[in-house]
Amino acid sequence: MADIIAVANQKGGVGKTTTAVNLAASLAAAEKKTLLIDMDPQGNACSGVGVATDELEYTIYDALHDSSLVEKCLVATELSCLTVLPSNTDLIGAELELVNAGEREYRLRQAIALIQDDYEYIIIDCPPSLGLITINCLVVARSVLVPLQCEYYAMEGLSQLMKTIDLIQRGLNSKLILRGIVLTMFDKRNNLSHQVSEEVRNHFGPKVFKSVIPRNVRLSEAPSHGKPVLLYDINSRGAQAYMELAGEVLVGGSHG
Repeated sequence: MADIIAVANQKGGVGKTTTAVNLAASLAAAEKKTLLIDMDPQGNACSGVGVATDELEYTIYDALHDSSLVEKCLVATELSCLTVLPSNTDLIGAELELVNAGEREYRLRQAIALIQDDYEYIIIDCPPSLGLITINCLVVARSVLVPLQCEYYAMEGLSQLMKTIDLIQRGLNSKLILRGIVLTMFDKRNNLSHQVSEEVRNHFGPKVFKSVIPRNVRLSEAPSHGKPVLLYDINSRGAQAYMELAGEVLVGGSHG
């Protein structure tokens, strides 16, 4: 059965999509059959691996309404072991349309059930909010990976996400665990980056991945070329950091 990891943080601009795309690509580069699910209506995870969202006949929106369509949604990428389940702006409507639907929190689980045995890892890029779409992501996931930007307000948004995870554990998915927190946008020249890193590690201990994602120009440039950073510049610090993170995930980090 696939190891399903939701990459979540309701705070935008923390490197969430960058982490989902590059972790999925790094796992695929390690020859693990990987599915990247884009659950953000902006479709940035799709464009990050070169999938044009405006040309798609089927997206995750269709699979949420009719799970039997899920295989028609799948799109291949440049990496032979990486497949994408894409989204586009149609997904904005799903949040409202599912409100009165039966088993509304389980729609993604029902869709994924038909294909999850084909993959070793499923990485879900959650939207930057804690609405019904994110709840669907957390209900199907086995674990949550939280990208945390090394900046002043980082810890504030994290507490709300932890409360949401706790609610999901108690009501909808008792097996959900916090996979770990990955520090992103780390600037070693910046004292604040070091302070946030120290505070997070003191508070969460082994739940924080050893790998740290640096601020890196090549990492920022890669999406505009429709490539994960390891295909854009494998020798960059950003590519090396995400390959290290994938290595930790492969050996069972950070939760052990």
